[in-house]
Amino acid sequence: MNKVYHQIDNSSGSVINLRAQGVKYHELAEVSSRGKTSLAQVIKLDGDQVSLQVFAGARGIATDGRVRFLGHPMQVPFSDNLLGRIFDGGANARDKGPELTGELISIGGPSVNPAKRIIPRNMVRTGIPMIDVFNTLVESQKLPVFAKAGEPYNDLLARIALQAEVDVIILGGMGLKHDDYLFFHDTLDRSGALSRTVMFVHTAADPVVECLLVPDLALAVAEQFAIGGRKVLVLLTDMTSFADALKEIAITMEQIPSNRGYPGDLYSQLAARYEKAVDFEGAGSITILAVTMMPGDDVTHPVPDNTGYITEGQFYLRGGRIEPFGSLSRLKQNVNKNTRDDHRTIMDTMIQLFAQYRSTLEKQSMGFRMSEWDGKLLKYGARFEKEMMDITVNIPLEKALNLGWEMLADCFEPVETGIRTEILDKFWPKRG
Repeated sequence: MNKVYHQIDNSSGSVINLRAQGVKYHELAEVSSRGKTSLAQVIKLDGDQVSLQVFAGARGIATDGRVRFLGHPMQVPFSDNLLGRIFDGGANARDKGPELTGELISIGGPSVNPAKRIIPRNMVRTGIPMIDVFNTLVESQKLPVFAKAGEPYNDLLARIALQAEVDVIILGGMGLKHDDYLFFHDTLDRSGALSRTVMFVHTAADPVVECLLVPDLALAVAEQFAIGGRKVLVLLTDMTSFADALKEIAITMEQIPSNRGYPGDLYSQLAARYEKAVDFEGAGSITILAVTMMPGDDVTHPVPDNTGYITEGQFYLRGGRIEPFGSLSRLKQNVNKNTRDDHRTIMDTMIQLFAQYRSTLEKQSMGFRMSEWDGKLLKYGARFEKEMMDITVNIPLEKALNLGWEMLADCFEPVETGIRTEILDKFWPKRG
C-alpha cells in the first residue's frame, strides 16, 4: 500500500522535508497542494527525516500538503517504440507524440557484474579520422570529450551520431539551450538517423532534478537495448551541467561542500554513470561518449579532474578540432592491431611528424630561418590539419589510412619518414 502523509515540516528551494517511515532512497512521491500535483524524488534519508526534491519546485506547497510515496524509483516504459522519440528529463514526451506503454524499467540501478562482462575487442567506426585512425573508439569504452566553452562539441556529437556504425544512439542532453536541442533534432531528422535514436533532453529552463535523471534514463534504456543484442552508443552533453545540478541540490541541502562547492561524493556520482559501459557476452554493448566542459579551459577543475580517474582516456576538443596531443584512447591497441597492417605505423609516424611541424611553427613565429626540411613539415602540417583534424571530414578508416600514405608521399621521401622498409615496400604509393 502506498504511504500518504499530510504534514510537511518545511521547504527550501525545491526541497521539502517531512517525517515518514519505510521510505527508500530515490523513491518517487506525488506531492499535492492547493489543487496542484508534482512528482518528487527522495534525495536524503536521516532516520525518519525524509528530504524530497520536487520536480516542479516547492513554491506554493503548503505545510498541510499531501505526500504519497509510490514505492518505486523513477521508471521509464521500454519498447522498440522508443526509437525516433524525444523525451524530457521526467520521461515525458517532448515531441508531442503519444505517451508510451510497455514494460516499466527502473533507472539508476547498479552497474553490471564484472563477471558478466567481456574484454573490449571491437572497434566503433565513426568516419572521423582523428578518432578512427589515431584514438580508436572501442565498444564498451567510456570516454569524455574535454572542451571549453565555445567549442563545437555538440556538432562533434551530432556527427558521431550520424556516422557511428552502431545499432542504436541514445542522446542525453543536460542544461541544453533550446537552440542546441533544435540543432540535434533537425540534424538527426534530416539525415534519417533519428529513426535509430532516442533522445532525453533537459533544457536550461527545466527543473534541475530532471538534469540529474537524464543520464540514468539514457543508460537504463541503453542497457535494455544492449541486453537485447544491440550495439548502443550513449552520447551525453554535458556532464559538467550534471555536476552543477548536484552542487545546486547539495547547497540547498546545506551539505558540507568539497572542492569548489561540489559535493564530496562527486567522484562516486560520476563513476556510477560511466561504469554502465559494458560489453555483454552473447548480447550487445554500451559505449559512452560524454562531453565534459572545462570552465576556463582548466583540466584541474573538479569535474574533468574526477572524470579522468574513471574513464579510459579522453578526447580534447580545441580550436574546433580533436587535438592529437592530450587525446588518448587507452583501449585502441585492443583493436587497431586487427584493422590493417599499416594502422599502427600510420598512426605513430603521422603524429611524430605533426609534432615536428608544431616545433617548426614555433621557430617560424620567432623569425628563425626555415630549412628545406622545415618547408616539408609546413606543407605536411597544413594538409594534416585540413584533411585529418577537421571534424567535418567523413571518410572510412581504410580511406583515411590511404590518405595518410598519400600525404606522406606528397611531402617526404620514403627514407625521411623512418618507416620500416617492409612496410614501405607494401604500402608506399607507387608513382606512375
